[in-house]
Amino acid sequence: MLAAHRQGAYRLRFDWGPTGAAALIEDCDVAVVVDVLSFTTTLTVALDGGVSVYPYRWDPESAAGYAAERGATVAVGRSRAVPGEVSLSPVSVRAAFGRGGLTDVGGNRLVLPSPNGSALCFGLADAGVDVVGASLRNATAVARWLSARVGAAGPPRVAVVAAGERWPDGAIRPGLEDLWGAGAVLRALGALEAEAASPEARAAAEAFAAAEGDLQARLRDCASGRELVDKGFGDDVDIAAELDTSAVVPLLRGEAFVDASS
Repeated sequence: MLAAHRQGAYRLRFDWGPTGAAALIEDCDVAVVVDVLSFTTTLTVALDGGVSVYPYRWDPESAAGYAAERGATVAVGRSRAVPGEVSLSPVSVRAAFGRGGLTDVGGNRLVLPSPNGSALCFGLADAGVDVVGASLRNATAVARWLSARVGAAGPPRVAVVAAGERWPDGAIRPGLEDLWGAGAVLRALGALEAEAASPEARAAAEAFAAAEGDLQARLRDCASGRELVDKGFGDDVDIAAELDTSAVVPLLRGEAFVDASS
């Protein structure tokens, strides 16, 4: 990894996917993972309901066993879910907790696999940094929590990592939704004004600032949003657009995300 790719001269950094995370986190204190459609959005909805969330790689066969070992519910793929079943869809998670909680063995524990954000968090679990989940729903709450973490060495060094999507060949497809989500966190951290922000971080903050006034329509019209709308999951996109409606700060403690704000 080239030193220039580490953005090491800056406290606020931004990059994409697992390779980008590996480039940034060597001397960082916190990795903020953003996967707006839909892992980190669904994560915030679950924590709003008082549920601990276990991230997991996208492997449906082993995810069920992993959940059973932890007495947790496992979320199935969005397109595979039957009515009433919990999936990666934030609508399904909100509906489940609106009925008073999950009804199977995992009443307050949820294993949430996804091929991008969740797998990225799972991979970062042993990286020696704090791992936080952020979306548009809780961007300001995460930034406030990070800003309060001033230690002897000063403010934390933060790597904001956009999960992105995947092309059919497995390569990362950068998605506007994650650029905006990352930018929302970085803008709230002061990246538009701070000399501590890398050019990459500043550009993400600028992209969010440009989209903020028309966020829901832009989310529905970007490639990832159109894909979900076309598949009948437009309500998931609308939940993702609920800017700063959640105060939760998902912090990975051990294997599970818990709310660090409480």
